[in-house]
Amino acid sequence: MVRRPVAWIVAVVLLAEALGIAALNWFMGVVVDRQNMSMAGLDPDKMSMSAKIGGVVFGLYFALCALVALLVAIRNRAPAGLGRVLLISVAVVHGLLGAVAWGLVGWKAFLYMVVVLALVVLLLMTYDRENGAVAAAGGDAGGGDTGEGADASDSSSGSEDGGPAPAPEPEPVTKDAPPAAPVTPPAPTTP
Repeated sequence: MVRRPVAWIVAVVLLAEALGIAALNWFMGVVVDRQNMSMAGLDPDKMSMSAKIGGVVFGLYFALCALVALLVAIRNRAPAGLGRVLLISVAVVHGLLGAVAWGLVGWKAFLYMVVVLALVVLLLMTYDRENGAVAAAGGDAGGGDTGEGADASDSSSGSEDGGPAPAPEPEPVTKDAPPAAPVTPPAPTTP
């Protein structure tokens, strides 16, 4: 299947981006600090510190998204909760960065951002397709947990030996029987 390799690739790419963004912003902060540059009268020390803090924050954000993708690759299960939100947000960030990169950096940076965006969306969509197919089939064919959590009513509907209850047999259909008429409720009457 494609899911696990895509999850591994997304994890590696996001981790590389985390290190790259953190290093780039740290370098920019050092450059501003050493050259004592000021922009529109701003304090160079505050500019340097904000660049370093921004680099660390964005680096940690991308590293956390890479960790979610890594867990998806290891567990081979769809991301849920905060992990899913993080992957969706990193896809949106790459879409926005791609739009900005087209105008400021060029088409190569845009292409890179779009490829990463496509990989993250592919990661999210392949697991959605599997979960939708399992839900449409009425459960996991192997009898295992689908990751959604077991319903409390499932444990009480088992057979005596603790196994799953047999499915009810459908009613036989005869070819000569007319179709059932629709049931309409009686009309309310008022005195």
